Amino acid sequence: MSAQELTIWSMALGAIAAVALARVADLVARPSVSQAQGVAYHTAVFLLVLILSGVGRQVAPGTDPELMQVARVLAGPVCVGLSDLWIRSWLNAAQRDHTMSAALRGSALLLPLAGLACLALPRGQQLPAAAGISLFGGLLTLWLTARAWRLGDPLAGVMTLGCLLTLPAIAGLYAIAMELPGLGLSLHGAVALCSALCNGFTGLVLWRRDRHERRTRIGHDTPLQFDPVTQLHSGASLVHKLIKAQRRRRHTRRDGAVLAIVVFDVERIVEQAGAAGVNEMFVCMASRIQRQVGVINLVGRYYDRCFVSLVETIQSPAWLRTLGLRVATSLRRPMELTSRSGHRVEITADVGIGVVHLLPGAAAVEDILHDAQRMAEAARAMRSRAAIRDPSTGRAIPVEQADLGGRRRNRAHRVSRVH
Repeated sequence: MSAQELTIWSMALGAIAAVALARVADLVARPSVSQAQGVAYHTAVFLLVLILSGVGRQVAPGTDPELMQVARVLAGPVCVGLSDLWIRSWLNAAQRDHTMSAALRGSALLLPLAGLACLALPRGQQLPAAAGISLFGGLLTLWLTARAWRLGDPLAGVMTLGCLLTLPAIAGLYAIAMELPGLGLSLHGAVALCSALCNGFTGLVLWRRDRHERRTRIGHDTPLQFDPVTQLHSGASLVHKLIKAQRRRRHTRRDGAVLAIVVFDVERIVEQAGAAGVNEMFVCMASRIQRQVGVINLVGRYYDRCFVSLVETIQSPAWLRTLGLRVATSLRRPMELTSRSGHRVEITADVGIGVVHLLPGAAAVEDILHDAQRMAEAARAMRSRAAIRDPSTGRAIPVEQADLGGRRRNRAHRVSRVH
């Protein structure tokens, strides 16, 4: 490795390490599983570049050549496999899309095993095979993140760009590791730039989603830090978001859901805790809803005592039962509010949750919102406090009694009203 090449790769490694150290500092200040996964991702990328670029041999020239060969063969498949495991969690794929979830989970398991199998090949074939496996995993990840973007995850668009840059980075790194002829200084620079940029773009969206989740957790624990109106989409803004989501759903043809959460006893809470206590309650409720539906899904305040959440894609209609009961159970847990006298008081909100199953295709947003509110009103008389329209009768029934099955029903283009 020439001095110029060493300089280029040292700069790329420095950029990757800087992002990793920033995440380490964030992890120390605010420990969480997602923060730890972010640090692990950047560490894996750093080691991948260190090993395949040849800088590792410059740093530790006495390393056993056989051990270095094993590391170069396994670096790509293991790094891509681990990335798929973490991206699966980041995309909330288990909840949103069976294909996405199964593909990422299978990739996370099979790519490292395929890397190990490469070691059984003749030495001259090991690195080309590992490169092919890594590029296949990278292409799969690119397709799945693009799929998530089409399904309505805005951060997945930036993740897709990061995955796109990963492909030339992996191809170039393995070309360098194999010492192919014709690899000039400009190519080293291009590959190093792709490596640093893909790490940077991916790190950005990992951090942004983690920040969103952290704000949700903080909002649950210390709700007075947030204004109950400005922290959520409301009114026309919320309806605009729903309209845009419906336009996307015309193309994705996926099942989804809208939830309306209506609070019935606001006056009682005002008497107990005053207006400030009511605001505190609403922020706590917003945080609980967001934690149950996931940070990738929209939660808004439609009007003073009604929240609306859009879950743009679901695995199956049967999952609506779990979703409705989870939200209802979370919102019916007691909340501690600050009373007018300054003392903490415990209240339990009187809520109803209406669930609307969005079939593939178009549906009028005003009809969806109307049906969700009607079912939320009906849910007040139900033990679970969660209601959904019975597909056969059109009436609101407790969500736990609904015969949702596991298959899609007819692809109607409207949402029937509750009778």
